[in-house]
Amino acid sequence: MSFQITGAVGGAKPSANMAASLDDDFESDNQDYYSLLNVRREAQQEELKASYRRLCMLYHPDKHRDPELKRRAEQLFTQVHQAYQVLSDAHSRSIYDIFGKKGLELEGWEVVERKRTAAEIRDEYERLRREKEERRLQQRTNPKGTISVGVDATDLFDRYDEDFEEVAGGGGGFPHLEINKMHISQSIEAPLTRSDTAVLSGSLSTHNGTGGGNVNVTVRRATSSQGWGEVELGAGDVLGPLIGLKVFRNLTPRCFLTAQCGLQFSPGGVRPGGSVMAARHLDQNTMGYLQWRRGPVGAVTSSLVRDTKSSRLTLALQLGLAHSYLMMSYQYKFQDQDQTKVKGSVKTGWFGTVVEYGAERKISRHSVLSATVSVGVPQGVTLKIRLVRANQTFLFPLHLTDRLLPGAVFYATAGPLLAVLLLQRLVIGPYTRAQEERELELHRKSSATDIAKKKHEAESAVLLMQESVRRVIEGEESKMGLLLLNAWYGKFVSDTSQKQERAKVIDVTVPLQCLVKDSKLILTEASKARLPGFYDPCVGEQKSLKLRYRFRGTVHEVIVADGDSLRIPKQSHRIEPES
Repeated sequence: MSFQITGAVGGAKPSANMAASLDDDFESDNQDYYSLLNVRREAQQEELKASYRRLCMLYHPDKHRDPELKRRAEQLFTQVHQAYQVLSDAHSRSIYDIFGKKGLELEGWEVVERKRTAAEIRDEYERLRREKEERRLQQRTNPKGTISVGVDATDLFDRYDEDFEEVAGGGGGFPHLEINKMHISQSIEAPLTRSDTAVLSGSLSTHNGTGGGNVNVTVRRATSSQGWGEVELGAGDVLGPLIGLKVFRNLTPRCFLTAQCGLQFSPGGVRPGGSVMAARHLDQNTMGYLQWRRGPVGAVTSSLVRDTKSSRLTLALQLGLAHSYLMMSYQYKFQDQDQTKVKGSVKTGWFGTVVEYGAERKISRHSVLSATVSVGVPQGVTLKIRLVRANQTFLFPLHLTDRLLPGAVFYATAGPLLAVLLLQRLVIGPYTRAQEERELELHRKSSATDIAKKKHEAESAVLLMQESVRRVIEGEESKMGLLLLNAWYGKFVSDTSQKQERAKVIDVTVPLQCLVKDSKLILTEASKARLPGFYDPCVGEQKSLKLRYRFRGTVHEVIVADGDSLRIPKQSHRIEPES
């Protein structure tokens, strides 16, 4: 068995982590302007203009004589005007759709050519944001480490001295677990300039009582937005000094190349090595790779990777004097909140054949647990437990037998499954729920001021709607059209004992009646909290919208989730009159 803690070091593009964090930063902002104007994300210019004009008529300051109402109308009118300005401009709308409101505030957009595609805008934003982050993180290091402990546990299922003990009449005793490998490494990195980063790393290893260590210094330079290069210098007490060079380059928008070479100085002489890998996007979800390696394990590898939202398929063929194999791997991703994945693979070559199967599950916000069973000839049976916590990885490969024993396969499969179920129910579940409740409470306290402001704005909007609502109701009553009897927004909790509902809700009858036009009410597929006259009454909790309305003299009722679209009236919403 081996225990490993690892983080991604070197090799990665400088903007990879930054690009991943951008989606988290702006995800919550992307719907605001669309919700405020109550239009679809695909809305054309005519739809935007019609909604804008209607809200301008509702909030125009000149329609109100009372100084307080006039001041409130000016604030709401400004918000609507700002939303329309952004969404009606193709360039600003592209930036907003990708990065949200914060993307519009980034310095440097004024020099960006306005006739760019969404992909080009994303690249430009990442460049500007990266420069800003690099200036801010000049003195910051990023420590990453690896700890690996190898344990041979074959005595659990295949004891060497079992026959001897039966003949001698001795007791079996406890199985013997042998630690035969250990590896410890650590690295830190620090920006030197806007384009240069230095990485200092070191490691210690031991195997069956013998071992050594080394230290490496790597300097990486981003030569342009299309490529980077790095130089590595190392020294160790076993293999001796090392000199290496690695470069990355985007050849075309769909193709990139990575090449590296190095010289390893050892008591046996100088050992050169190197590799070249070319990759190409075959389509939106498929990548093709071709790699050539020179050295003690020289080989040519060709692979095809297709990664979609629900699955990942990998096909690989390697040809080499020492290592040749054909491998197929398939991974299915369940679309649930725990991001569960089930995977299986088959690999065959000169070394034999290996079949692997396993599952991966998110057990907390920052932790992912996986278990993989590896069954092969002549490798035997191995169970690999893997825990990923933030950017640290804990790996436990437990080598159970050198032979294919059904008992070992069964326990390697059933054991982790039972352990995870118990761990989830007794430890992880209660801890996660308690942590979420604490974070939700902290979030509520920190956003109390903002919620109070939104509530005040919503109340102001409702006051400004009174005259418009009166005219809408008169028009709808004259033709027996759509009249909202009640409308509530928030979290509903059913109380079956008292046949009533207790909830954190707000009355939104007036704002929704104001949106009725030609006996129709249409709400887009977005959160309702940003609609005029709305605010969030229960931050961080799931919300719904419940309406009770009359159309053609018949009462209707409907309840929809916060993010769902709504179009009324509908025949399916009719309710039977109370007897």
